[in-house]
Amino acid sequence: MRSVAARLALLGVLCLLAATAWAAPRIGVATMQPGEVFFERFGHNAIVVVDPASGDAISYNFGFFDPGESDFVGNFARGHMMYYLMALPFEQDLLQYRDSGRGVSLQWLDLAPAQAQALADALVERARPENARYRYDYFTSNCSTQVRDALDAALGGTLKSQLAGRSRGNTFRSEAVRLASPATWMWLGFDVGLGPSADKPMSRWEEAYVPMRLADSLREAKNNEGRPLVQSEMQLLPHRIAAEPAETPRRWLPWLGAGAVAALLIGFTGRRWPRAIATAAVPFWLLCFAAGGLLVYLWGFTDHWAAWANRNLLLLNPLCVLLIPGAISVLRRRTPPAWFGWLVCAIAGGALIAWFLHWLPLRLQYNQPWIALLLPVHLALAYVFMPRRLSR
Repeated sequence: MRSVAARLALLGVLCLLAATAWAAPRIGVATMQPGEVFFERFGHNAIVVVDPASGDAISYNFGFFDPGESDFVGNFARGHMMYYLMALPFEQDLLQYRDSGRGVSLQWLDLAPAQAQALADALVERARPENARYRYDYFTSNCSTQVRDALDAALGGTLKSQLAGRSRGNTFRSEAVRLASPATWMWLGFDVGLGPSADKPMSRWEEAYVPMRLADSLREAKNNEGRPLVQSEMQLLPHRIAAEPAETPRRWLPWLGAGAVAALLIGFTGRRWPRAIATAAVPFWLLCFAAGGLLVYLWGFTDHWAAWANRNLLLLNPLCVLLIPGAISVLRRRTPPAWFGWLVCAIAGGALIAWFLHWLPLRLQYNQPWIALLLPVHLALAYVFMPRRLSR
């Protein structure tokens, strides 16, 4: 009897070991809160795979790039960025977030064993050096969309089917401007540089380009058996720096107030002291030239599709550089050529077209604040430098 009991006990241990060896890995999604460096403003995420046999947790992180690669800056400017997937111990991945004070949460997913194993195997294959690199796009192919797509593939497409038909009305622009708002230069760059393609309301599937939005959607998603996809959630690291910017309505009336005040000052001052207005107009026109030239470059010579067909070109017209010689003539108390006044009026007319396009039933571009600020300035400059006034 003792021999039989010993054999049964040994068999039980062997069965337990076999079950452990064949158990499915545990899958989680780690979400990192925004940081203070400009490329950390949008947060981050990674897929965590826990080996059931060893208990080791591997972080599959799609957010790596190599600044030392050939023509890195040029590729970045042209929209030819390459990122790659890196597999590293999860504890090691957490160190940088702990040191920078960024909060990290982990969502454990309720996947079928076959799905979890298929996802783990796919990530191992994807992390191989020959497969790890992918073409980066800020809105459609970044670290978060790669996590989203990997989960959707493991679920057989059910994640996309739950998210693609729903929307909260957010746009690529609204999310980019919101998350970049702590850095003034960054949100201004997004707001000026994005064209109408960035103002289409996103589905919940598309807004998952923001890691925190993906985490929100996972909380509401179901697995293939109809149970909540997120089995449990835990906070791994506290967030010790400024919190993620909240959603706030964008108002254009303050911009209109600033534009109207500037226009009134230009109009009243230009009656008696046109040289003072010419002095102020030179840096303004140079700014329009520089910003407009950048918009032309983004539209015509890069793959940054979200910046194409940007109507802010009518407000930040690169042709303003042609006005500089005429302004210098005014500063020297000389009469500028006749075309100078007509060009000032033509540029103001272009700004009026931007306002007109905003109200047409075309594809919307939310540049109302920029119209409200810059259109009055262009109209006031046209009033001061119109050909009839210059001849007098």
